[in-house]
Amino acid sequence: MPVSEPGWWYGRGNTWQAALLSPVAALYGAIARRRILNANPYRARLPVICIGNFTAGGSGKTPLAILIAKLVSENGREPWFLSRGYGGKLDGPIRVDLAHHDARDVGDEPLLLARAFPTVIARDRGKGAVSIERVASERAVIIMDDGLQNPTLMKDLSIAVVDARRGFGNGCVIPAGPLRAPLDVQAGLVQLIVLMGRDQQADHPLLHTIRGLTDAPVVFGETRPDVAAKRLNGRKVLAFAGIANPARFFLSLKNVGADVVATRAFADHHAYSEAEAQDLLSAADRLGAALVTTEKDFVRLDERSEFCADLKSRSETLAVATVIDGDGIEVLRQTLRNALERPG
Repeated sequence: MPVSEPGWWYGRGNTWQAALLSPVAALYGAIARRRILNANPYRARLPVICIGNFTAGGSGKTPLAILIAKLVSENGREPWFLSRGYGGKLDGPIRVDLAHHDARDVGDEPLLLARAFPTVIARDRGKGAVSIERVASERAVIIMDDGLQNPTLMKDLSIAVVDARRGFGNGCVIPAGPLRAPLDVQAGLVQLIVLMGRDQQADHPLLHTIRGLTDAPVVFGETRPDVAAKRLNGRKVLAFAGIANPARFFLSLKNVGADVVATRAFADHHAYSEAEAQDLLSAADRLGAALVTTEKDFVRLDERSEFCADLKSRSETLAVATVIDGDGIEVLRQTLRNALERPG
């Protein structure tokens, strides 16, 4: 079930909550470590590229996955996305059909991915890879959106996305902190790290921590609104979002010049109720503000529910894309080429 991440995960110093949960975190971390290190993954005949993160919650994986798929396509290859389909009821493997599936079927992120390239969801990522191999051409490349810690499918390249502002939080494993597994074992899985955020710099304090964990190259990236965002400049906006880090979305709106007069934050992958939709509509009317949300939230609005359908029809989205500037994009291109040239 979608949950809101605790604020103390990203606080400074030790907290009583983290201390209280540390025994559970130690057990969770030990299980995760053993699962990763003792894996017997399926080896696909197609190259497999994984875009994941070390922590629970969002860090910009999906926009980066789309950018990587475009770079793969520029290399004359055929990108196929593979996703767990979190939040959907279908186990898969099944190819996402935008004409027939909605977020309740396959989750929100696969719907966004399927707009760009063929997308398969599968709870078992190994079985998902097999299903792609059966229908895709020899030029196909499997791109996993998330799944860094999943041991069922061997990866040719694993890329970790790290939020430059939030980093690794308090450094503790779930539920005492945001880490999905002990950081040392996770760092050993990746061949490239993308440090994502506006405060990117060559002497970023996170770099020291990363350098102590892995020799993997680090490149700097940013998730930026697309050019259509200029339409929001100067407009009164009620912003709402059910993602892992709503504050980042609200800040993005302010950065493009929107007058954000009110915000509503919900849990990640939140399914909006009729009452919540009605409340958002009423608040926007009172404030004389436009409703703006994320693309992920937009696809989760149920058009078969009266107020949710109305909310969807009245809401605008802030579309974003990942940008990697300077030498970083060449490092990424070369890393991709190396992965795609692996022996069959």
